[in-house]
Amino acid sequence: KLPLCDDTGIPHVLIELGQEREIPKGFFNEINIGIAQGLDNLPGRPMAVKGNDIERIEQSQGLYNESNMMKPASFLIEEKDESTYGRLIGVDDDKIRITILLEGGGPEIRAKTYRVFHKRDSDIVFGEALDWLKESLSMLGCTPSIPAIGVGRTHFEANALMIRAMAHGNLSNQSDIEKYIAEELNKTNIGPLGLGGKTTVLGSFVNIGSQRASGVRIVAARPACFVEPRVSSFEF
Repeated sequence: KLPLCDDTGIPHVLIELGQEREIPKGFFNEINIGIAQGLDNLPGRPMAVKGNDIERIEQSQGLYNESNMMKPASFLIEEKDESTYGRLIGVDDDKIRITILLEGGGPEIRAKTYRVFHKRDSDIVFGEALDWLKESLSMLGCTPSIPAIGVGRTHFEANALMIRAMAHGNLSNQSDIEKYIAEELNKTNIGPLGLGGKTTVLGSFVNIGSQRASGVRIVAARPACFVEPRVSSFEF
């Protein structure tokens, strides 16, 4: 077996709880153990940095040799809400669904979260996101992409919405906004691997959340590479 990419990625975990389901004792620890075992079994690329807070930032103590030292990001517990993909979320009352994504470093380098002065015009908001993505896709190197966009009230919320879009997005069922984003990005002729052509993106995932009375919208945009989103979901 050959990997599609040598960047295993950072595990991100989304959890949906049924209305009648309680979180079992040791639940989160068991997820962490399972992820560690999965990284060993792949095997994942050893990328976890050793050291204290400052040493980890400076990467001065080297890396762990073990794949399982790559810890997941903080878990996101989901619920049905009025966001684009939040309306689609649902799990049986007696079930728990766990979704795991592996997010690679290339798209992370090119991703952006920023405020946009909307001026009561959605074209301005998505125009800004398109400008970011056009620039980032030209430097990504691993197109065709499936860019993900989250529009929220805070930087945390916008990124959470974006991650949910990656988890629940469907290339076979694209909204008008998602089709528009894809069409505009394919006009760039960046093409696969940046070599030129009409297929710069395969589609897009756009998740719009609740908004507040304000002159700004917080937008998170990620130019996911051609092996993203790497996502797996199961329930029990």
